[in-house]
Amino acid sequence: MANRTAPFAPFEWMIAWRYLRARRAEGGVSVMTWISLIGITLAVFALIATLAVRAGFRAEFVDTILGANAHVTVYEMGRMQPNGAIDRSIRDYDTLRATIENVEGVTRVAPIVRGQVMASFGSDNAGVEIYGIAPDDLLTIPRVADPENAQGDIGRFSEGIAIGSGVARTLGAQVGDRIRIISPNGVKTAFGTSPRVNGYEITYIFTAGRYDIDRTRAYLPLSEAQSFFNSEGAVSELEVMVAEPDNVSRLSADILEAAGETAMVWTWREASSGFLNALDIEDNVMFVILSVLVLIAAMNIVSGLIMLVKNKGRDIGILRTMGLTEGSILRIFFICGAFTGLIGTSLGVILGCLFALYVDQVFGFVNWMAGGDAWDPSIRGIYFLPAKLELADVGSAVALSLGLSFVVTIFPARRAARMNPVEALRYE
Repeated sequence: MANRTAPFAPFEWMIAWRYLRARRAEGGVSVMTWISLIGITLAVFALIATLAVRAGFRAEFVDTILGANAHVTVYEMGRMQPNGAIDRSIRDYDTLRATIENVEGVTRVAPIVRGQVMASFGSDNAGVEIYGIAPDDLLTIPRVADPENAQGDIGRFSEGIAIGSGVARTLGAQVGDRIRIISPNGVKTAFGTSPRVNGYEITYIFTAGRYDIDRTRAYLPLSEAQSFFNSEGAVSELEVMVAEPDNVSRLSADILEAAGETAMVWTWREASSGFLNALDIEDNVMFVILSVLVLIAAMNIVSGLIMLVKNKGRDIGILRTMGLTEGSILRIFFICGAFTGLIGTSLGVILGCLFALYVDQVFGFVNWMAGGDAWDPSIRGIYFLPAKLELADVGSAVALSLGLSFVVTIFPARRAARMNPVEALRYE
């Protein structure tokens, strides 16, 4: 009886390595094995690159939301006026602000006056959403106070108006220019309501990183906005920032309780739920599709390994007559197939990580080849293709590739192990 050897003994690795490096004429690695190696490399690269872009896009999109918008917005349900109109303004906002600031986890509360107007400069016009905010509170908005690009002096905000770079581009205005703000809800006279028109100097131009924000948003000092929108002594809403935006749903109940029975809250997750849900669905679908590509590439290992088993039939018969067990033969050919998956996965990981690290250069080349139209920020919301390499994503890609490679290798390796040595040597 043959002596039992430990699994994956050194001689098993030696035989497998000899088969892998043997020339085609000697019955070694076939073209199919090279195809499977390249296929796995490209599939793992595509999977890691897609996961990195997905993670980067989500992180950039969420960062632009949290960096320029309220984590929680507090509104009033509204009070019925004698004329039948509903007044949703917040009157005693300083007291309400102090109450909400006492909620654990809240970092800042800012009174906001909001209104839609038309901005005009020369012969150009643009629809703009005005945010009236105190200068000190404006400094706490990361994407505005510390944007990717800025012009002017935010310290002079109280002397004029701060506008997004998209608004400035549409109007053709620069820092120091004086633009007009026009609101249809102006002064009430005996002949009706006449539009209110005010002129403001542009003291600051910001680029928040979100196309829709830069294209439509402008900031006025709170007192000036209250006067312009006929909201003296009142604000439209309270902008609440929290320490942990990802857990905002847990804090929203406490904020609502502090705000009172007539208040309503709206979190950033609720405001962007449609887009975030779409990203989740897209993430899952893309992972499944790319997993199928990895499976197809791994299945090529089966073809290559079957050809190797066929070419090495005589060797298998000799090894069996020398005393090698079925388990040893199985492990030898399992090593041959698994080694292909291991090398392909390793190369794919290297290429995928390089793509994520140098995505700006890669995208710059693609954009140049496409004539500068490869990325439309008006559709995608952000200005560039981001990529964020996360260990969990790389780990899932590696686990998927190696797992599939190892599983599909078992079947041809098992076939080699069960080959009858007499049949293998019958015609030798």
